[in-house]
Amino acid sequence: MSELAVPQTSFLLPAAITDMGDAATRAFIDFFTAQIRNKNTRAAYGRNVSRFLAWIDEHQVVLPMVEPHHVALYIEDLGRPVEEGGQGAAIATVKQHLAAIRVLGDFLVVRQILPRNPATEVRGPKHVVRTGRTPVLTGAEARELFASIDPSTAIGLRDRALLAAMVYTFGRISAVLALDVGDYYQVGRGMRVRLQEKGGRDHEMPVHHTLVEHLDTYIEALGEVEGPLFRTINRRRTGYTANRLDRREALAMVKRRTKAAGLGGKFSNHTFRGTGITAYLSNDGQLERAQYMAGHASPRTTKLYDRREQEATLDEVERIIL
Repeated sequence: MSELAVPQTSFLLPAAITDMGDAATRAFIDFFTAQIRNKNTRAAYGRNVSRFLAWIDEHQVVLPMVEPHHVALYIEDLGRPVEEGGQGAAIATVKQHLAAIRVLGDFLVVRQILPRNPATEVRGPKHVVRTGRTPVLTGAEARELFASIDPSTAIGLRDRALLAAMVYTFGRISAVLALDVGDYYQVGRGMRVRLQEKGGRDHEMPVHHTLVEHLDTYIEALGEVEGPLFRTINRRRTGYTANRLDRREALAMVKRRTKAAGLGGKFSNHTFRGTGITAYLSNDGQLERAQYMAGHASPRTTKLYDRREQEATLDEVERIIL
């Protein structure tokens, strides 16, 4: 395999592609560089497609000879429990694999690399989701977490501001970490923040007074008027570097902070986006407004964060007194 370098990610060119010659290789590269612009989708599709191509290579099937039943067998094997000899992938993961194979297949047909797309006729598993799986914090837990952070330290100021930014803007971690100091600005008597969400779309949000307090204190300590907003800590842990914090470092911080607060380590970066949306809806916020603030394309996605029915059900269960 030779290495393919594409914008913001890299992975190996599969032998199943390179063995087909220059035209297939160029089409494969074009698909991941020109067709897919979101870096997270590009990385996920790259992993999924590479995994499928490795599977057909293991089964000694060349790509032009792949039939719908080959794709169906792969999808079935991917989702079958490990104890039954499968790979034990979740339904959502299986559907994402099929989507990646299908989209790439369509592109290779257009480029006349494949005569037809073998994934078109393959149906994925049913996946009905009514409530999101992202663990969220209750209001009390969120308050405990923020209270556990020492704001007298450089890292404490940054972590408190970052967690608050995710909660009060409903921003995805990638959008929050992409913020520059200049993306937090005053309009009239209030403050606003400019997030860059999926598809490169700018999304402006008014800033909650609690977030204003945390950001103002942090930016004063940062002492910068431009450059990345959320930065790494210097070696002496007394201040900040010029380097932007990345999502893996943010995740490590979330795990560390939630464990230290006695909340366990099951939470992720996405927890805080979910916590903000859930708190808003639980306090009689409107679903349509939440959809806009979260940048969701569909209200069904926003509805996944509405845990009010779960709370009502728990109240009823607690009536079982023995």
